[in-house]
Amino acid sequence: MDNALNEKLDLSALHLGIISVGALLGAVVTLVVCILAVRIITVLLRRVLGKTTLEQRVSKYIVSTVRFVLWVVTVLIVAQQLGIPVTSLVALFSVISLAVSLAVQNVLANVAGGLVLLVTKPFTVGDYIDTPSGEGTVREMSLTYTFLETMEGQRLAVPNSLSSGKIINYSTLATRRLQHKITASYDDATADVRRACLTAVGRTANVLADPAPVVYVSSYGESSIEYIVRCWTKTEDYWPAYYQLLEEIRNAFNEAGVEMCYNHLNVHIIEKKEETE
Repeated sequence: MDNALNEKLDLSALHLGIISVGALLGAVVTLVVCILAVRIITVLLRRVLGKTTLEQRVSKYIVSTVRFVLWVVTVLIVAQQLGIPVTSLVALFSVISLAVSLAVQNVLANVAGGLVLLVTKPFTVGDYIDTPSGEGTVREMSLTYTFLETMEGQRLAVPNSLSSGKIINYSTLATRRLQHKITASYDDATADVRRACLTAVGRTANVLADPAPVVYVSSYGESSIEYIVRCWTKTEDYWPAYYQLLEEIRNAFNEAGVEMCYNHLNVHIIEKKEETE
């Protein structure tokens, strides 16, 4: 009886060994096929994306993501070929993915924002932008941060989640409108003030003739009249023209005898004479 039991155990072990070897060979073949499939799909996807207008960095991220997903599927297929419960692996991957996403949710938000910025292209390297986190010239764009150089010579790292807020790009258009608010005395005629302002605009370099410069009365203050001076210049000439126009307005006002007012308070002292009996 002991001999018969031993023979049965030996046969069972031999049978299990044959199944293990077969499963292992099948898993190896499946792995080779999956590797070839991953490479072929990756090459085809890279060629397709290369014919689109997407930036190279966006295409690279898409290819990397697809490759990662394909490798996960490969692991599941090979595990199933070896007899490992796939549902357990899927549950394990789900738990790990949830834990990682909760731990790095801010980073993932920046990554998503970076992809949005790369696809929509609201600005490029070299543009001067204004964001909720600061303003400056774009010097570098990564998947998580956009690096700006401020007017003070500082390097500002702005999270790419800024894509959910307002972004002002001052470099996209070829021209910009230049505007100054100037005050003048009530005693000066509007025509004289307008003439002096237009004279100052004419002396300012890099101001465009079309659209033509204009001067408007903006508001009436307690001690002065406010005027708006508007003209146009090329984007790259904006700041030199901005500051030069300020100087030219002051000089033109002095030459024309126009008083440039500021907030002040006039106090009148009235002497009261004593009544005589």
